[in-house]
Amino acid sequence: MDASAPPPVAPDPARRTRGPAAPLPASRFRRLLTPVGVMAAVVAAFGYVATVDPNEPGHYPVCPMLRLTGVLCPGCGGLRSAHAFAHGDLVTALGANAVAVAGYLLFAAVWLLWTVRAARGGPPPRIGLAPGYWWGVGALLLVFSVVRNLPFGSALAP
Repeated sequence: MDASAPPPVAPDPARRTRGPAAPLPASRFRRLLTPVGVMAAVVAAFGYVATVDPNEPGHYPVCPMLRLTGVLCPGCGGLRSAHAFAHGDLVTALGANAVAVAGYLLFAAVWLLWTVRAARGGPPPRIGLAPGYWWGVGALLLVFSVVRNLPFGSALAP
């Protein structure tokens, strides 16, 4: 070692020892910005559907599958369901599209989990389902579509 070189400096325990590439933790405000922004967009969309009634013709386009084939798809009645849900009429919302109402409730649960984790500084929830679960969701939607188009399943039709 060169005698003219300064001696090595011991690290200051008060300094952070994260290393040069490690980012500083985000503030609670920054962590909550994304989930709050997503909820603001959802509230705006539901607010629009609540004010522009999908039960009145001409406000929204007709379902292409319904128009071309006369068959109700799994999403048919979703806007009417959202309109009723936004007005607090859960029975009408379920009658218009029960799967959509289940989707609203599932979204609310995932969003709540996401927001709590963000507030606590944890990672966002990961929705990594095995392919079998996705096939199950697809099968459920297919059965829902078929049943709502049959005479005995007319209660599921909007």
